[in-house]
Amino acid sequence: MARVSKKQKEVVTLLERNKQYSIEEASELVKKISTTKFDASVDMAIRLGVDPRKANQMVRGVVTLPHGTGKAVRVLALVPSDKEAEAKEAGADYVGLDEYLEKIKGGWTDVDVIITMPAVMGKLGPLGRVLGPRGLMPNPKTGTVTMDVAKAVSEVKAGKIDFKVDKYGIVHASIGKVSFSAEKIKENAEELMRTLMRLKPTSAKGTYVKSIYMSSTMSRGIPVESKSVA
Repeated sequence: MARVSKKQKEVVTLLERNKQYSIEEASELVKKISTTKFDASVDMAIRLGVDPRKANQMVRGVVTLPHGTGKAVRVLALVPSDKEAEAKEAGADYVGLDEYLEKIKGGWTDVDVIITMPAVMGKLGPLGRVLGPRGLMPNPKTGTVTMDVAKAVSEVKAGKIDFKVDKYGIVHASIGKVSFSAEKIKENAEELMRTLMRLKPTSAKGTYVKSIYMSSTMSRGIPVESKSVA
């Protein structure tokens, strides 16, 4: 049987059974219940009252978190040579076109976000089998297929994230690190929830936000009152 550490025992006493916490309380608690030795991510899981199998109930969007995610985001800008300089200046980690298309074809996907232009998308089609399963395929809806590559790179570096409801109707998003202040975690969580509320499909019936959980890497989930953020 796995040995329960002193810290893990403390965590059990911090969380009350069957209690839902306000977003302020959850933002403070998530810092206390993290037991990892590294700077753990703070994540949210929001279950929505939608049927993702229906095209008109697919919730997908982008949000710029006011305090970023705390993660170093590796960006690949797939652009023609005349756009390389501005993509580099905006902070892209990798910039180019044909050489990176060849690398991706060979299985290289060591990036977090790929940004490109409409004229390049035709070349990316055959790479869908590599990029699609990893969530790396650029998409106009998330702002990663754009004429203004420099702006898109800057926004991603500043904390812009994209999210999509999964087949179970749940949106998963990373909203910071446990080293963030509780106030910053709260403000990032609120911005994500405001964006989700704006994206509510008109065809969705009944309760839209069914449950909200906040957690850190490997921690238990903290149930959050939907009325405290929605």
